[in-house]
Amino acid sequence: MNKTIRNAAVFSLLLVLALLVRATWVQAYKAQALADDKHNRRNVIAQYAQPLGDIIVAGSPVTGSKRTVGSDLAFKRTYTDGSLYAAVTGYSSQAYGATQLEGIYSKVLGVPPRRSSGGGTDSRLKNPVDALTGKQQEPGDVLTTIDPAVQKAAYKALGDTKGAAVAIDPKTGRLLGMVSTPSYDPSEISGVTDGDAWKKLLADEDKLLVNRALRQPLPPGSTFKLVVAAAALEDGLYDSVDTKTNSPDPYTPPGTTRPLENENKSAPCENASLRTALQYSCNNVFGKQAVDLGQDKVRAMAEKFGFNDSKQDSPVRALASVYPTGMDKPSTAYSGIGQFDVTATPMQMAMVSAAIANDGVMRSPHMVSKVVDADGDTLQSYEDAASKRIVSSSTAEQLRSAMVTVVDEGTGTNAKIDGAEVGGKTGTAQHGENNSKTPYAWFTSYAKDSSTGKEVAVAVLIEDSGAARSEVSGNGLAAPIAKKMMAAALKS
Repeated sequence: MNKTIRNAAVFSLLLVLALLVRATWVQAYKAQALADDKHNRRNVIAQYAQPLGDIIVAGSPVTGSKRTVGSDLAFKRTYTDGSLYAAVTGYSSQAYGATQLEGIYSKVLGVPPRRSSGGGTDSRLKNPVDALTGKQQEPGDVLTTIDPAVQKAAYKALGDTKGAAVAIDPKTGRLLGMVSTPSYDPSEISGVTDGDAWKKLLADEDKLLVNRALRQPLPPGSTFKLVVAAAALEDGLYDSVDTKTNSPDPYTPPGTTRPLENENKSAPCENASLRTALQYSCNNVFGKQAVDLGQDKVRAMAEKFGFNDSKQDSPVRALASVYPTGMDKPSTAYSGIGQFDVTATPMQMAMVSAAIANDGVMRSPHMVSKVVDADGDTLQSYEDAASKRIVSSSTAEQLRSAMVTVVDEGTGTNAKIDGAEVGGKTGTAQHGENNSKTPYAWFTSYAKDSSTGKEVAVAVLIEDSGAARSEVSGNGLAAPIAKKMMAAALKS
């Protein structure tokens, strides 16, 4: 064999070896990554090749599927009462992906089985042969904890206002209702030709796609005073909610000449007890308490309740509610009334009331009870939520008593429910530089029916109702909505 032929043969052999190495690398090491790539249209085609599984509320599906025409995507997602449940389901779009429960459980609801990166296979596979053939399995379902009566009560009461509401069963952590308004219908963006509807949603100044219940933390105002009161009682700063505090009115924090005043100038806030201070929402009392305790102790209590948690899942992840660090004493005082850089989601403030209602123990909030396969067999169960003690039983009992006073005789009278124990706390949070914009209205509460043993905790945020500034208050705007949600939960 001459030299030219020999060199050509060696070069050709090297090319073949390179191709074999490349093919082995792609098939053995990159196969899963390529299969998972968002640009791999085969996944989308497979996902919508058959009707999707459903998201279930109280035994009935609130999702569905219908056949498409003239597309390689055979089916697309539909929604029953889409605007009502959008904050729960999210959307599943052939063009724009999936969010919330639709996204978290997309594998169960419709994506075909595949090998996992750990060498296992999709949990829906019952026949091992299907792992080799890639056979499409029948989709499973996601069963939620949502109570349709509570959900409808919240949605109807919120109407066209910009706001959100959350209801939790304190004993179990089950989310009974979650609404964000104004809402949208996920059916309008579920296809591949819904670009105009998508652009309209993105351009809407009310941010309809944002789940305000979980994803838009805002200053909680005076509802945060419950956290400060809990810190004061747990620390022993005051023996009980009826002990007089050392609180001048107005109170001027150290390091500033600007006094922290009360909205109600005639309220008996000077040296008021915690009960009276919550009843009349006395800023001087809680601003001074925050300074007396120090920001570290207030932050520690806030974090017990769930603030500063960047992994708060239900299973949809909430943005972290924040209690800040590095404050001076004037800022610490304002943090004690839920201002400065303190922010919270309605979910977070519902968690505060739920822990107080449940004797100081917080159950992890969750909106899914179980995930099942096509045969109804359980793939995952969330019925036993984790729990942790936030405050002592004594502190919780005293805070409940003070919250009842708020509703019976204080700033939260619009939340009263005949025949039920109702406790709450109002909040009106400043908005804009020098409070130049319309304030936010808050209400966080709980209700118990001793005859049935039913309980519920609720938080309502009104971001913008269109009402005049003088008409914005937690009792006037948010408490009536909470009342309707609580009443619905106790009757269900």
